[in-house]
Amino acid sequence: MSAREFSRDVSAAKREAHHGPVTITDRGKPAFVLLTIEDYRRLGETGEDMLKRLSMEDDIDVEFEPLQLSLKVPEL
Repeated sequence: MSAREFSRDVSAAKREAHHGPVTITDRGKPAFVLLTIEDYRRLGETGEDMLKRLSMEDDIDVEFEPLQLSLKVPEL
């Protein structure tokens, strides 16, 4: 939902938030997310800091080593 649409019809955004998070865009890029209070509280159930949970730090393997490829151009 664009920021303009959100400004014109906040009630529609609130209704949609009951079905899941509503992303509000600004100039075509995600800028905000509207959640129900239940969804917001569920995000904090583990007691972790919200920023830490959203950072995806645990999803990145810092010991990643890309495969070495050896490519040869066929002779004609």
